[in-house]
Amino acid sequence: MRVEPYLFFDGRCEEAIEFYKKALGAQVAMMMRFKDNPEPQGQGADCAPGNPDKIMHACLSVRGTNIMASDGHAKGNPKFEGFSLSFPAKDEKEADTLFAALSDGGQVQMPLTKTFFSPSFGMVADKFGVSWMVMAIKRRLPANRKTSSSRACSMRRASWSGRPSPTPSA
Repeated sequence: MRVEPYLFFDGRCEEAIEFYKKALGAQVAMMMRFKDNPEPQGQGADCAPGNPDKIMHACLSVRGTNIMASDGHAKGNPKFEGFSLSFPAKDEKEADTLFAALSDGGQVQMPLTKTFFSPSFGMVADKFGVSWMVMAIKRRLPANRKTSSSRACSMRRASWSGRPSPTPSA
């Protein structure tokens, strides 16, 4: 089972979907508008009153990861605080491209720079206020080596802490 982020764009969900399709290559796996709600009006209809074309639920697929999204109450004031979405890039060139796309209309919090854990790492809040951490992967496992995502995370944590990375088991 995986954890999937669910972002409420408070009335700007369709704009966000189009932005992420362009910036990240996101694909819309599913989208339902409030007017398509199978429940009778009144049950859950208060989320976006008077806005039947607003998005009730959407699922974007970005490199095999689902990002759920909605217009929520559609009051026009989305707040994304206390978290960042991390986007690993295959190399520095891709990190530059992703960072530039996410920065368009947004606010750079930390420019892309070399760090002890990545040849290129930066932080940006996109034009919707969603915080992103873009990082080029420092090292890759050989193609014939398999690793679980928990092993990959422990390897990343070890590299950030300065401790030697654990040797992945085959």
